[in-house]
Amino acid sequence: MAQITLLACKKAKERGITISCDLNYRSKLWSGEKANKVMTEICQYVDICIANEDDAIGIFQLEPVGEGTEKNEYIAKELMKRFPFKMVAAVWRTETSITTFKLQSMIYTDGKAYYSKEYFMNILDYIGAGDAYCAGIIYSIINNFDPQKTVEFANAASCLKHSVEGDFNMVSVDEVKKLAGGDASGRVQR
Repeated sequence: MAQITLLACKKAKERGITISCDLNYRSKLWSGEKANKVMTEICQYVDICIANEDDAIGIFQLEPVGEGTEKNEYIAKELMKRFPFKMVAAVWRTETSITTFKLQSMIYTDGKAYYSKEYFMNILDYIGAGDAYCAGIIYSIINNFDPQKTVEFANAASCLKHSVEGDFNMVSVDEVKKLAGGDASGRVQR
């Protein structure tokens, strides 16, 4: 699969297609050494990298410096030094209890970090929330959103997915835009 993915990235790059990659490191699936070898090669072709602190440590042995926003910016800058990424994005949860957490995200592009609003929420289902975030980034880029609007939209998509049971984010673009725009009332609009 790694060789097929690498070939697909090379062919996409030849055609000028934007390539996004969610590193999504899982230590139970492969070792850090194997992930590093494979992903170092693939990331040479990636334009948009979605990577959190665990990915940076697990795959690239990158040790974050600082706390909070400083740490996230450090990771993004270090990854951009190693690879030709145009954007690095990350989303993270800060657990406040077994059923609640805070959700925030960042994108780093053109030498600047952009942070989303932080949402405090109850969890219904974690599964697919990272995919919803990635889809939000891709949707935003396709629709030429500016960086701040991109990070707000992607974070809102992930936030809403946490309220939907199952793998898929069964919310509308309008619902994501409403939350991203600041309406967190949760009221059904008719």
